[in-house]
Amino acid sequence: MAQLVFENTTLNTPLLILAPLTSAHKSDLLKAATDGELWNLWFTNVPSENTIDTYFEAALEQREAGTSLPFVVQHNATGEIIGTTRFCNADLKNKRLEIGYTWYAKSYQRSSVNTECKLAMLTYAFETLQVIAVEFRTHWHNQASRNAILRLGAKQDGVLRQHQQQADGAYRDTVVFSILNSEWPTVKKGLIHKLSYNTNTHE
Repeated sequence: MAQLVFENTTLNTPLLILAPLTSAHKSDLLKAATDGELWNLWFTNVPSENTIDTYFEAALEQREAGTSLPFVVQHNATGEIIGTTRFCNADLKNKRLEIGYTWYAKSYQRSSVNTECKLAMLTYAFETLQVIAVEFRTHWHNQASRNAILRLGAKQDGVLRQHQQQADGAYRDTVVFSILNSEWPTVKKGLIHKLSYNTNTHE
């Protein structure tokens, strides 16, 4: 698999720009997280004013290590940073990667933003990088995320019980989903169809 995923790739859609995350985005991303105070959702990893610095350090360290490419999601019409997502946990040898760390300002949730964002990322992963599988992972209790992943066309692979220990000492069960390269043409058609019928003004 080519290492283009680790370069400063920018992905463009009709409504969004997915630009490589830099330290210059810190205040804008914190503003997006403030829309809905998303850090209060205990089963997600959204930065607050107290954690934004360590959040950025970890994201940029992963990029430097060659395991991920974090993006900020920018709304084309307004120029507003509305969230973030990233390619992560890349396995170059086996041509697999994960899409994760995705969240959006509350006012842009339940719109076509996630569908359009994931269509751009999946197209890049399967058609440019030629990966054989893209994974999605989420907390067992994050039902909204699980439903959103299923709506993309991914299939559930299984549940990793007591997969990760949280800051409070509790263990997280992680639900694993994936889309295979053989499934991608059909999944792509489904995502394009969803976008063609969506009239939300945030799109």
